[in-house]
Amino acid sequence: MRWLAKTFTGLLLAATLLAVGGYFGVNYLMSQLTKLPPRPTFPNDNPEFLKKNAKKADPKAGVKPKDIEKETPQPKPLPPGAFEGRVTYAEGLVLRDAASRGAATLGGVDMNEKVTVLETSTDGEWQKIRTVNDKEGWIRGGYVQKN
Repeated sequence: MRWLAKTFTGLLLAATLLAVGGYFGVNYLMSQLTKLPPRPTFPNDNPEFLKKNAKKADPKAGVKPKDIEKETPQPKPLPPGAFEGRVTYAEGLVLRDAASRGAATLGGVDMNEKVTVLETSTDGEWQKIRTVNDKEGWIRGGYVQKN
């Protein structure tokens, strides 16, 4: 019977050592994996560089108020019949340079993105839009909800 007690005690001690070692091992690995990497350095991080270029960084230094008014871009005028809306197609839409599936792709328009519909093709299959970023192009018709 004594060998049974020794075996049971040995197995319990081994299981305890494995559990404690595993706990500390996992803790160490998690702390290493969640630590932020070192911050990259760039030439403009140098304080001397920042001091030398401080005047260049201030865009309004020496600019008169009249010059500021001239710099602000004026929105493009809207043609008659244009309206504001948002894209309702869940996957977004492809922005093309012409009202055709074979036309070149200019980018995309995401769902719920605000757009201005400038015109609609005669068959109603395509709509010419302007995005918030002033990109203009054609999308498939019927996927813009009027605001």
